Amino acid sequence: MYKARTVFSTLVPLAPRICGPERYASWVVRSHSLTRTSQLIFTEPARKYNSRVATEPFLNGSTSSYVEEMYNAWLQDPHSVHVSWDSFFRNSTAGAAPGFAYQAPPSLAPSYNQVPLGALLPLGGGTQLGQAPVNEKIIDDHLAVQAIIRSYQARGHLVADLDPLGIMQTDLIHTHYAARKGSPEQVLRQYMLEESDMDRVFKLPSTTFIGGKEKSLPLREILKRLEAAYCGHIGVEFMFINSLEQCNWIRQKMETPGIMEMTNDEKRLILARLTRATGFEAFLARKWSSEKRFGLEGCEILIPAMKQVIDKSTELGVESIVMGMPHRGRLNVLANVCRKPLSQIFTQFAALEAADDGSGDVKYHLGTYIERLNRVTNKNIRLAVVANPSHLEAVDPVVQGKTRAEQFYRGDGEGKKVMSILLHGDAAFCGQGIVFETMHLSDLPDYTTHGTIHIVVNNQIGFTTDPRHSRSSPYCTDVARVVNAPIFHVNSDDPEAVMHVCKVAAEWRATFHKDVVIDLVSYRRNGHNEIDEPMFTQPLMYRKIKDTLSALDKYANSLIESTVVTPAEVEDVKAKYEKICEEAYNNARQETHIKYKDWLDSPWSGFFEGKDPLKVSPTGIKEDTLIHIGKKFSSPPPNAAEFVIHKGIERILKSRMEMIEARTVDWALGEAMAFGSLLKEGIHVRLSGQDVERGTFSHRHHVLHHQTVDKATYRPLCYLYPDQAPYTVCNSSLSEFGVLGFELGYSMTNPNALVCWEAQFGDFNNTAQCIIDQFISSGQAKWVRQSGLVMLQPHGLEGMGPEHSSARLERFLQMSADDSDYFPPESEEFAVRQLHDSNWIVANCSTPANYFHILRRQIALPFRKPLILMTPKSLLRHPEAKSNFDLMLEDTQFLRVIPEEGTAVQNPNGVKRLLFCSGKVYYDLKKARTEQNLEDKVAIARVEQISPFPYDLVKIEAAKYPNAELIWAQEEHKNQGAWTYVQPRFHTALNGIRNVVSASNSNGQGWFAGLFSSTKPIETTTVSKPQTTEPTEPKQRTVRYAGRPTASSPATGSKMQHLKELKQLLDDSLNF
Repeated sequence: MYKARTVFSTLVPLAPRICGPERYASWVVRSHSLTRTSQLIFTEPARKYNSRVATEPFLNGSTSSYVEEMYNAWLQDPHSVHVSWDSFFRNSTAGAAPGFAYQAPPSLAPSYNQVPLGALLPLGGGTQLGQAPVNEKIIDDHLAVQAIIRSYQARGHLVADLDPLGIMQTDLIHTHYAARKGSPEQVLRQYMLEESDMDRVFKLPSTTFIGGKEKSLPLREILKRLEAAYCGHIGVEFMFINSLEQCNWIRQKMETPGIMEMTNDEKRLILARLTRATGFEAFLARKWSSEKRFGLEGCEILIPAMKQVIDKSTELGVESIVMGMPHRGRLNVLANVCRKPLSQIFTQFAALEAADDGSGDVKYHLGTYIERLNRVTNKNIRLAVVANPSHLEAVDPVVQGKTRAEQFYRGDGEGKKVMSILLHGDAAFCGQGIVFETMHLSDLPDYTTHGTIHIVVNNQIGFTTDPRHSRSSPYCTDVARVVNAPIFHVNSDDPEAVMHVCKVAAEWRATFHKDVVIDLVSYRRNGHNEIDEPMFTQPLMYRKIKDTLSALDKYANSLIESTVVTPAEVEDVKAKYEKICEEAYNNARQETHIKYKDWLDSPWSGFFEGKDPLKVSPTGIKEDTLIHIGKKFSSPPPNAAEFVIHKGIERILKSRMEMIEARTVDWALGEAMAFGSLLKEGIHVRLSGQDVERGTFSHRHHVLHHQTVDKATYRPLCYLYPDQAPYTVCNSSLSEFGVLGFELGYSMTNPNALVCWEAQFGDFNNTAQCIIDQFISSGQAKWVRQSGLVMLQPHGLEGMGPEHSSARLERFLQMSADDSDYFPPESEEFAVRQLHDSNWIVANCSTPANYFHILRRQIALPFRKPLILMTPKSLLRHPEAKSNFDLMLEDTQFLRVIPEEGTAVQNPNGVKRLLFCSGKVYYDLKKARTEQNLEDKVAIARVEQISPFPYDLVKIEAAKYPNAELIWAQEEHKNQGAWTYVQPRFHTALNGIRNVVSASNSNGQGWFAGLFSSTKPIETTTVSKPQTTEPTEPKQRTVRYAGRPTASSPATGSKMQHLKELKQLLDDSLNF
C-alpha cells in the first residue's frame, strides 16, 4: 500500500453521476477544488422533485451505489443496516427537509475553510426526527473506504509498475502525474482514518470484487488486494466507460482473488513461445547482422501475446483474423504467429531474381495469408497479415475494411467469426491522425467490425524522440478513450501479466463487441533499425538496456527457481528451435528465385482459373431490364399511402419516369441502372462516402426519408428483384483517408463486387493521398494484389472557387504506369491488353451511357483494376447530357473515344480543326461551335478513357481529317488536367513511334497474366513506320494546346474571372 498516497493525492473530482428515476434522491456532487476552495455543484436531477435536492455531502457520485445499496437493504429490513443509516432514512422518509435528515460531519477531504460542525446544525438545535443518535464516525469511515476503492479503480494505473527498465517513474510524461511513494500513515490522514482502523472490518460495496466470496474485509486487506489488482505490473484505465455493466465486468476480471494464476503447463507454453520469438531474432542477427529487419528485441513478448489473443478468440468462435501492423517485428509475426515457412522468409534476405512480375517490396512490408490448425484449441484458423508501406498506421482502415467485407460475405453480422487485430507503435498511435479516423469508424453501422484488439508495442521512444516531445497526452493510448475502449497497460517483462491481459482483451471483444487496447510497455534493444546507433540521442536509456536481461532470461530463471522447469529443459527448447531455423536456412539457400505470389494477403480462389485474360464480357443489357430497374427506381415506396415523401422527391421521381417513357437516362438514372443490373446478376454493390445516399448535388436519392416519421427510410435499389445481391449505400464519417482506406480493404476481399467511394468534391481526395499513392496506384506492383475499387471524383471548373473545382486529374495521370513513347501492337485485344498491363484506369466520361458501361466493365473484366473516374456536377442536370436506351442495349459497350457525329463527318476533308477534349468541356465547345456556325469546319472528339491512352482510336480519328489542325482543349490550367499526359502520347499515336520493351516486366503487372493458361505473348519487336512511295518523310502532325494558362491554384474564386477564362478557352479552340 506504499503507493496509495499517490492514488489519493492525484484524485480529481469524478464525473457527476446523474441518477435514474428509481434512485432514492438526486445526488449532490462535491467538487474538491485544487485551489483551496470548496464548492457545491448541483447536477440537474433526472426527474423533478417538489422539494430541494439533498445537500448531505455523503450523497455524491462516488457513493451513490453504496447509499442505494444501504437504502434497498433498509427497505427490506431496517435492522440490517447500521443505526445511523436507519436514523437517516427514517428522517428523510418522514419529511425532514433536505440537509436536516443528517447532521453533516466535516468534509472527507481536508478543507482549508473548515466550517464548525455547530454551524451546520439546525437553528433549533437538538436531535432530529429519528429515534437513534447519528454516529458520524461510522458513516465517515464507510464512505472513506468506498472512496479508497474507487480511487484505486480510477487512478491505480498512475502508480503501476509498468516500465521494465525502471528508469521512468511512470509512463506518464507530465510531472504532476509522477508517482510518489507514500506511507500508511499518509493514507489514513488523507481520509481522516486512524491506525486502529486498519484492522477494522468494512462491508464491501457492490462495485468491487476483491472480496471474492467474502462480503467484508479488514481495511489492511482491502488495500493489499487493491494494490495487487491495480498497482502491480498491470494498470487499467476503464472508469471513463459510461456503462456500469462493462465497468463491473473489468473489475471482476482484475480484482477477483486468484484470477491471474496459471498452471505449470500454461507457464511452459509461454516459455516455449517466448523462446521461439527470441530465438528467431537472434538467428536473423547472427546470419544477417548488417541487414535492416526492424526486429522485435526488447518486446519479444508480443509473439506470445498475439498467440494468446488468437487462442482465446478461436476458443470463443473466431474462424478468421485479419491483422495489420507496422514494420517492427513483422518478420517475427509472420514466422511465429502465422507460421509462414521460415525458408520463404529467409529467401527474402537473398539477392535473388523474382520468379514473377512486379517491383516487389522490402521484406518487412509484405503480407501473407495462412490457413492452419490452432494446436491449442484444435480448431482451424485463417490468418491474414495485410501488406502495407512504411507510412505508419496507414494500413489500419484497410484492415478494417477487409474485416468488414469478410464478415459481410460470411453473414457474420455480430463479428463472432471474423475479427481484426491492429498492432501499433507508441509514437505513431498518438501521432498519426488516421488512428483517430479509423477508431471513429468502429461503431458506425456500415463500418463497424464489432471490436478490434489494438496492441501497442510501446518501446517508449519514437525513432530518436522521447515521449515528452512526441505527445501531449499522458499516455500514448489516450486516443482510445474517445470510443470508450478499455486500456490495459502492462509491463512486458511480466509474461504472465501480459497473458492475462490478452485473455481479458479477447473475452472483452467477444462479450461486448467493442475495441480494446493492450499497451505493452517495453523497450527497443537496438536502434530504430539494426544499423542505427541509439546512444547518440538516448545514452542513459541504452546503458540501462545493455545491462538488462531479456524477458526470456528473466522468465526462464523465475520458472527454474519455482521448479516449473529445469535448466536442461530451457536449453533443450532453445536448441530445438535453433535446429528448425538452421534447416530452413539451408533450404532457403537452395532457392533460385523469389516468388512474390507467396506473399499475397488476399487470394481470390478460383477467380482467374478458366478465363481468357483478354476477353471482356458484354456490358450492354436487355431493354426489359433497363425499363424494370428504371421504373422500380423511379417509383415511390410500395406503401406510398403511408410513406410520406418530400414533394421535391415526388417531382424527381415523376421526371425519371418520364425519361424512361422517352427511352432516355440522365446521370443518376444511368448509374442506378448500372448498379441495378449488377445486383440482378448477383454482384454485390457498395457505395460509400460523404452524403452519397442523397448525393452531394442532390441528384442520387438512393435513400428516401419519411417526412413525418423519424428515421423511417426506403431504399429502392434494395427491392429490384427477390433474388438480387445486396446493395449497400452508406453515408460515411467526414473522413477521406480513413474511409477510402476502408473501401480499398473491402474491395480486396471479393473480386465479384463493385465497391465505390465517392468524394464529396474531387478536391478533397488529397487528404487521402497516402492511400492513393501507397496502396491504390502501386499495390499490385508491390504486393501482387488487385483491386477493382472505383473512385468517383466530382470534377469541373464551374466558377465555384479553387476548393470545389478540381479532382487533380493530373496527379492520377502522372502516376499511371504506361510508357508515353510506346505504341502497343494493334490487334483485336488492343484495348483489353492495355487495361491488363495498366496499374489503374483513369476516365472522364461525358455521357450517362458511357458511365453506365464503364461501371459494368469493372465486373466484366477478367481481372481487376482500380478505376479513377472524374464525375460531373453541372452535367447531372444538363439537358444535353442524356443518353438513349439504344446506347445501353446488348451489343453496346464502353467507348474509349467518342468521335464526331455531326455535320463535319460528311465532309472530313473540309474540316479545318479537330478538337480533342475530355469530360464536361465538350458541351461548352459544342455550344460555342453552334453559336459560331462552325459545325462543318470544326470536329470534336471526346477522349473518355484517358489512361491507358487510346492510341489506336486517336490515330484513326486524326486520320479522318487529314487537313485539320489538331487541338487538345481542356478547362483545367495548362500545368494541370490531362495536357502534360496526353501531349507526348499524341505524338506517339500520330507518328507511329514504338520502342522495344521487355515483355516480362514493363509495368510490374505481368504475374497475373501467368495465372491464365491462354495468355498470349506480348509483341516486343519494333514496328517500323508504314512504307510510303514519297521520296521524303511525311510531315509529322502535332497537337496544340488550347485552354487556361498555367497557375498555382486550380481555379479562380472570381466569377467574372472564371467567365473571362472560359471565353479565352473557347476562342483559342475555335478561332482560326
